[in-house]
Amino acid sequence: MKIIISGHHVEITEGINLAIENKFAKVAKHFPSLMTLDVIITVEPSEQKLEVSTIYEGATVSVHAAEKELYAAIASAASKLEAALKHRKGVLSAKQKKKFEVPQSDAFASG
Repeated sequence: MKIIISGHHVEITEGINLAIENKFAKVAKHFPSLMTLDVIITVEPSEQKLEVSTIYEGATVSVHAAEKELYAAIASAASKLEAALKHRKGVLSAKQKKKFEVPQSDAFASG
């Protein structure tokens, strides 16, 4: 899985890069069909924001996390992304299991 990291008002250091790769490695194991993750880090005076987006099974999945510390925001975004991907996977499996029902007309009703 390729992770594209960009930052607003922050320099992406090796430590930040490693932390993001380590946290999202678990997500990559559970969802091997993910090709890329786009991570945007925004640093403001009072909080650190992280936005992660990806395309999974034809739909864009995006999560946001904001914390006082950057590493806490990374951990929060990783858990939110995993939950969002599980939800998307559940929606897809529910659609697969749904049986096609033919609507009944009143034309043949006995009366």
